Amino acid sequence: MASAAWEEEEWELCYDGGFVFKRKKRKQDSSASAPALPTSDPEAEQRQLRERRKRALLKLKDQYQRELDQWQRMSHKLQAMDNRAQTQPSPLSSSSMESAKPAPPESESACRQLIDDLLIQAEAQEAILQDLSNVCDMIATLCKAQEERLNQSLIDLPVWATSRALMAYFSDD
Repeated sequence: MASAAWEEEEWELCYDGGFVFKRKKRKQDSSASAPALPTSDPEAEQRQLRERRKRALLKLKDQYQRELDQWQRMSHKLQAMDNRAQTQPSPLSSSSMESAKPAPPESESACRQLIDDLLIQAEAQEAILQDLSNVCDMIATLCKAQEERLNQSLIDLPVWATSRALMAYFSDD
C-alpha cells in the first residue's frame, strides 16, 4: 500500500492528443511555482531571462567545481600511494638474494625473518591494491554520474516534452 502511494506521487498520467503515458513528476522550483503574469515589458522579460541563465550557470559552475575537487582528491591519493610505494624498502631484492642461497637447516631465525619480510611485502601490496580499488570505485561513480547527466539532458530536450512536439519535429522534414 505504501509503495503504491509513493509510486503515484512520483509519476503522473499525461494525455496528449490521443497519447496516454506516464512520466515522472518534475521537480518544481519554488520561484517558478508562482504563476507568471504575462507582461508586455520586454525589459522585465530580459531581466528574468538573465536571472534564469545566471542561476543555471552558477549551478553548472558548482557542479563542475565539485567534480574538479573530486578529481584533485583522487590525484592526491594516487600521488600519496606512489610516494608510499617508493619510500618502502623493497624486501623483494633482499629476499630473492636470501632465497638464492641455500639456507642451512639450523638457521631457523633466518627463515622467520624471510617469512616476516614476505608478510610485510604482501600487506603493503594489499594496501596498495585496496587504495587502487577505492580510486577505481570513485572513478566509476563519477563516470556513472556523468552518463546519467548526459542521459537526462537528452530526456529533457524540449523536442520531446510532448508527443505533439515530437511528431511535429519529425514531420517538419
